[in-house]
Amino acid sequence: MSQSKVTMEVGNDGVAVITISNPPVNALAIPIIDGLKEKFAEATRRNDVKAIVLTGKGGRFSGGFDINVFTKVHGTGDVSVMPDVSVDLVTNAVEDCKKPIVAAVEGLALGGGLEFAMGCHARIAAPRTQLGLPELSLGVIPGFGGTQRLPRLVGLSKAIEVMLSSKPIMSEEGKKLGLIDALVPSKELLKVSREWALDMAEGRKPWLRSLHRTDKIGSLSEAREVLRMARLQAKKTAPNLPQHQVCLDVIEEGIVHGGYSGVLKEAKVFKEIVLSDTSRGLVHVFLAQRATSKVPNVTDVGLKPRQVKKVAIIGGGLMGSGIATALIVNNIFVVLKEVNSEYLLKGIKTVEANVRGLANRGKMTKDKAEKALSMLKGVLDYSEFKDVDMVIEAVIENVALKQKIFSEIEKACPPHCILATNTSTIDLNLIGEKMNSQDRLIGAHFFSPAHLMPLLEIVRTQKTSPQIILDLMTVGKVIKKVPVVVGNCTGFAVNRTFFPYTQGSHLLVSLGVDAYRIDRVICNFGFPLGPFQLQDLAGYGVAFAVGQEYAKAFSDRIFKSPLLELLVKDGRNGKNNGKGYYIYEKGSKPKPDPSVLSIIEESRRLTNIMPGGKPISVTDREVLEMILFPVVNEACRVLDEGVVVRASDLDVASVLGMSFPSYRGGIVFWADMVGANHVYRSLKKWSEMYGSFYKPSKFLEERAMKGIPLSAPATSSASTKSRL
Repeated sequence: MSQSKVTMEVGNDGVAVITISNPPVNALAIPIIDGLKEKFAEATRRNDVKAIVLTGKGGRFSGGFDINVFTKVHGTGDVSVMPDVSVDLVTNAVEDCKKPIVAAVEGLALGGGLEFAMGCHARIAAPRTQLGLPELSLGVIPGFGGTQRLPRLVGLSKAIEVMLSSKPIMSEEGKKLGLIDALVPSKELLKVSREWALDMAEGRKPWLRSLHRTDKIGSLSEAREVLRMARLQAKKTAPNLPQHQVCLDVIEEGIVHGGYSGVLKEAKVFKEIVLSDTSRGLVHVFLAQRATSKVPNVTDVGLKPRQVKKVAIIGGGLMGSGIATALIVNNIFVVLKEVNSEYLLKGIKTVEANVRGLANRGKMTKDKAEKALSMLKGVLDYSEFKDVDMVIEAVIENVALKQKIFSEIEKACPPHCILATNTSTIDLNLIGEKMNSQDRLIGAHFFSPAHLMPLLEIVRTQKTSPQIILDLMTVGKVIKKVPVVVGNCTGFAVNRTFFPYTQGSHLLVSLGVDAYRIDRVICNFGFPLGPFQLQDLAGYGVAFAVGQEYAKAFSDRIFKSPLLELLVKDGRNGKNNGKGYYIYEKGSKPKPDPSVLSIIEESRRLTNIMPGGKPISVTDREVLEMILFPVVNEACRVLDEGVVVRASDLDVASVLGMSFPSYRGGIVFWADMVGANHVYRSLKKWSEMYGSFYKPSKFLEERAMKGIPLSAPATSSASTKSRL
């Protein structure tokens, strides 16, 4: 914090320019807030100051309140470390100041940064400046007066949309809405802001306090109707997120009882909701995602990433075409190889459909889409591989085929080329068995659909060079993925951790629990799909292939169910042919298929594990825990073996790769909230009733007995060293 400061310069024109300086985004850390208090008090006191301009150094106004303060609050439970900015500083010192204050906004004004700007008497912005209140994405509400001022400046409906979506708008839209008073080129920003402030001081321009305005809110009955509709919508789209309803309550307080009353309620409610489990989970995931970019002995040894301009992809199926899409839309040339013209054409058409789909949804312009497609070339041999920087193999999960491909590409590619496989389960040492340069072999495991899913699981072996790891991490960031570096084993970190998820749901069905109830329970917890609908979506072939790998690797703790085989025998393949656990008809939502029930009954008869031949009686909570606690148990083994750098990496990977609800903080964080002791005792009880699938791991048992969180760093063990 020694570099962080707030400066003030008073010009000959009598305008004091107060500048926030806390790179990289001028976060409002507590020393910055203290500095602002001092400077505003000084500027108000001084007779040679007629007006004030507030700005940020380095082309950015402010990225908002320092999120690290949240972690202190969450760690101690002490909200007194949160400064009272809303009333003391923004309302009293800024908005009620006896001298006019103009915010000169550039680059970004987010969260507390925008709230400060709204407390000023005018806002002048440079073009393409981001303006937003993303607090709800961290489980809290705006806490510096944003719930009151934004509706008064842009109107109630738009303000609710901005807050509840957590998405920024640009200054051009801000100008149309009335949030921004003038748009000026960056180089003129300070000059115009100073003039504007003087014009207000000398009566040539109106001096407006946003908290006092009511002209954009409409009548009380109109406002209440807007809020009612917003509440209903939030219940539908964010049923497990309390901050949405709380935010709407606070907005309503200000509309009914006045802006100042709203600010007081906002400050009180903020300090309550910051301690919620939702906020703890979302802040944890936010910071954990940042931490994934730090990998010991890779990012801290002075290596420079090499640029990857051209990538070859082998296999144009669902994964290969998705990876190709992700690369070309981010300006990386792609050579797509297939075994024959028919498959190649199909792969290219899939990429084209992906890119056009992005353009149609407004994710990219038509021009950019055409440019992206021009960066794709289809081939049937290795002649184009001589100058590629990376190859990604994305063929079916067949060890012999993958070994053959890597022997071939090692000869066809230049010596600096990254040799990557997109396998989701197979041990990389098996794939690279016949290679000479195993230091270049790495896993680039994308999740389907590869051009949309945000996670890139980077799998390293003991031989993979740090340079190759760093290069692939850089590619991941270029194509807007979150790269998480993991160790090598069957299933790696994500699929390895979650293999008991599907098996646990099959075990429960075998015990007589309704499959559709299981899907409902899992969706109510926060997953977008339940395990059975997910299986329908992925197709049964994938489930068979990976199931065999897990059966070989983890034979001591798998549950085998004949259900999938029976479904396939009945001519079902999930969404692929419109028939699975659900019926899939074009234009309508999937609906349960009653004809599956007889197949489920047959599967139960074959497994024959129902106690006394009768379905077990379980609560929804028990259903959830019987599916997710085995996942926690496997996560413990992954942590114990050192497959991930830190426990929070597994949290990020579970959220981004498996759609584990982010507001629950990821699989390990959630398990710590539930308590290792409860997880351990539950698994122990079920293992005695239903067998080894539920047997607690040694790591879990030790942590539970000693009261140590699962996420606490492990002491260095032989297994940890062997992985990383």
